[in-house]
Amino acid sequence: MALSANLFLRQSQSLVMTPQLMQSIQLLQMTHFELTQFIAQEVEKNPLLEFTPNDEDIGNSNEREAKDERYDATDENRGDDSSDRNSGDLKSDWYESENTGHADRLNDELDTNFSSVDDAAPQRADAPELLSQWKSMPGGEAGESYDLDDFVAGQVSLRDHLNEQIPFSLPVMADRLIAQHFVDQLDDCGYLQVDLHETADRLGTTLADVERVLGVLQELDPPGVFARSLSECLAIQLRQRDRFDPAMERLIQNLELLARRDFATLKRLCGVDEEDLLDMMGEIRQLNPKPGSGFEAGISEAITPDIVVRAASDGSWLVELNPDTLPRVLVNQSYFASVTKTSQDHAFLSECLQNANWLTRSLDQRAKTIMKVASEIVRQQDAFLIHGVDHLRPLNLKTVADAIKMHESTVSRVTSNKYMLTPRGLFELKYFFTVSISAVEGGDSHSAEAVRHKIRLLISHESPETVLSDDDIVDTLKKGGIELARRTVAKYREAMNIPSSVQRRREKRAIAKVANF
Repeated sequence: MALSANLFLRQSQSLVMTPQLMQSIQLLQMTHFELTQFIAQEVEKNPLLEFTPNDEDIGNSNEREAKDERYDATDENRGDDSSDRNSGDLKSDWYESENTGHADRLNDELDTNFSSVDDAAPQRADAPELLSQWKSMPGGEAGESYDLDDFVAGQVSLRDHLNEQIPFSLPVMADRLIAQHFVDQLDDCGYLQVDLHETADRLGTTLADVERVLGVLQELDPPGVFARSLSECLAIQLRQRDRFDPAMERLIQNLELLARRDFATLKRLCGVDEEDLLDMMGEIRQLNPKPGSGFEAGISEAITPDIVVRAASDGSWLVELNPDTLPRVLVNQSYFASVTKTSQDHAFLSECLQNANWLTRSLDQRAKTIMKVASEIVRQQDAFLIHGVDHLRPLNLKTVADAIKMHESTVSRVTSNKYMLTPRGLFELKYFFTVSISAVEGGDSHSAEAVRHKIRLLISHESPETVLSDDDIVDTLKKGGIELARRTVAKYREAMNIPSSVQRRREKRAIAKVANF
């Protein structure tokens, strides 16, 4: 068989992931904060992109233009005589004509009033403060606005709170250096996770000095700070309350038994009866296991919803995009037209124009896609918005994707880190997608989230005498039309951090006895 070279013409289709297409896909799954940062970077490097001003700025600019037009019309109506006058003539005419007497009286009154204030200022201690506040207000001498943020109390961190107490407890400078090292090693809960031997070697001191300084620091406020374990934290607080007796010490040393509700073993180890054990448990509940939690380490930011759902007058639902999360960018076509006439780098400007147009189209397509997905979710979960979580329907990505004629991956990207504000509260879009659980005798299926809510309600209404086991919960759900296996109930219960029926019965009886005591 002879080998030869031949030419063939073939036509085929393939999906090519261009950089612009990848950028559009990435925009779908960006959060509001990430999208704002991305647009800011694009505006910084693209001269044809700019942020759109807010409506208030547009209104203010229109008012200023209208005022300028009125002023121009007033100047035109003054005639030629007024146009020939200079500013000095206008000022002298205005003062000399009819307002001289009024101006003199006004100046006399101001001089009299402010001279009386100045005379009284040395006699009152708050006069300089009032005068400085008056100067900071609009119209004062400084000419600056009155900012209320200057009077907001600053947050005191745990380290600042401790640094204020250390000089009074440790007068020696060497001890303060050791204390400062311990303060720097504290976590947000107020615990100290260090090795004392390693600390002594690093600071070039003895282990006895390190232990002595640590003992002094453990007496500072808040109680329990600088503890190296939960047992030590509770012991420090009990010592300050003078309640750390031998029985309480053994109870603190066996906290794992207390977590398992093994009260019989605890009574034997502590050498107390049931009434004393309940009393000791009540005292432990009053302690703070995280002494540093009262001092915020950072600022929590509120979640801004991407979609807002409101009830309409006709009984339907209004689904709108939150205008606060919509990026306001535009392409400055006039600037592009003016620059291309004088600039020689037409290739760079054409590329900037192409990228700017693609970005605006991608942002518009992103908003439309989010709107389609949110509208379909609201249509599917109409019963949840009306009646609550018990009527949450099972829903998956394929159902929404088929309804809006999109791919499941697109719906998954849209629902990631996006939030919807409804009359029922603020929910992530992923919240509305739950697993379907079959019903008894072929009825309508139930949502997994709705079933978990029913289990949580059943357990919350228990009493010490009627604690439900997993089998009892299965029977109760079956009577309500929900077919569920016992192991599934146990899985849901553990996912919600709900202990078993034996542990709940012990805890409820202990709480009831403490309340009666």
